[in-house]
Amino acid sequence: MRMPSTILLRVWRQAASDTEPYWDEFEIPYRPNLNVISALMEIRKNPVTRDGRTVEPPTWDAACLEEVCGSCTMNVNSRVRQACSALIEDVAHERGEVLEVVLEPMRKYPLVRDLQVDRSRMFENLIKIKAWVPIDGTYDLGMAQPQDDHIRQLRYALSRCMTCGCCTEACPQVNDNSPFVGPAAVAQGLLFNLHPVGKGLAEDRLEFLSSEEGITGCGNAQNCVKVCPKGVPLTQAIAQVNRDTTVFKLRKWMGLTG
Repeated sequence: MRMPSTILLRVWRQAASDTEPYWDEFEIPYRPNLNVISALMEIRKNPVTRDGRTVEPPTWDAACLEEVCGSCTMNVNSRVRQACSALIEDVAHERGEVLEVVLEPMRKYPLVRDLQVDRSRMFENLIKIKAWVPIDGTYDLGMAQPQDDHIRQLRYALSRCMTCGCCTEACPQVNDNSPFVGPAAVAQGLLFNLHPVGKGLAEDRLEFLSSEEGITGCGNAQNCVKVCPKGVPLTQAIAQVNRDTTVFKLRKWMGLTG
């Protein structure tokens, strides 16, 4: 089998959200073990298109380059993923001796430029869900309450969320016609409801999760868990929150909350 000679990157270009989009194609020499970010950095060194035009280099977001910050999320050959951990050999389509990669921005977030989007909505949803532990100071509060090991393991898995946006990009229920906050916010609501101190705001979170923006917006497509780069048990969290909100609404109806 012959080794590839060239990497062809077809990049979505758009100067701003209100301008006309177009495509630029770039070719770079093949090198083994390049990831998508490395390939984009090669283009940035010499931003000349396949047809010989010198252009502005594509823009994208990146920070940690080790799948921790979540900022480099984009659609790579029609699958949302982290560009820093997407190796060209793994994601490219083979076209003879050419490896072809199509790069597009996420569609569920406002476009900034090219492959950059504004993920503020994710962080605003975390505020809605009250995704924090309510303590009034950093003084020593003593030893934490003992916790069931299964709950501890679930909390750790949920805490791996890096607000990258993959799950909401893949979720068909997150769209302009739906107020659904998305799977990440739902899972973070459960994470803090399981916390020995964070559960002090559990009723507030369940009230929100019972609203139009909450769990009823989930259609159980399960796309979210398939694309999560950190293996967060999103569908397990959604199922648990579904049960918790049902119990909460029954208790509220019976006057047992507050």
